[in-house]
Amino acid sequence: MRKFLVVLDDSRECLNAMRFAAMRAAKTGGGVAILSVIPPDEFTHWIGVGDVMREEARERIEAHFEVFAKWMRDRQNVDPELVIREGEPVPEIIAQVRDDEEIGVLVLGAGTGKGGPGPLVTQLTKNSGSLPIPITIVPGDLSKERLEAIT
Repeated sequence: MRKFLVVLDDSRECLNAMRFAAMRAAKTGGGVAILSVIPPDEFTHWIGVGDVMREEARERIEAHFEVFAKWMRDRQNVDPELVIREGEPVPEIIAQVRDDEEIGVLVLGAGTGKGGPGPLVTQLTKNSGSLPIPITIVPGDLSKERLEAIT
């Protein structure tokens, strides 16, 4: 089964990437893997405090994931999987692509503001020539109706 890998973060454009991946997976018989990366600088405190913060970060990610997962299950009949990694986002995304051979497409949401498409899109497109899969970049301001028509 081919899986669409989507990055879960706090960006607005993440929502359209999730929708796109779920709709494409539903129409092609594929799956969705949702990756969230916890940056290492969140845990630079004492060991005990860092462990508590790490657990709290995982709980926030799991709660955020459940919102998307429920929509995917109820609306698209797709049961996504959650992957949580710790480290710098771009290297961890690339590592996940290489570690999971079922991933066939990396789906990223592009920002529409003055800051450009966002740091993940910018950095990963620079590395796209060395990735073993294609990248789909979904504009963050596409409407639900337009997303449905495209997928």
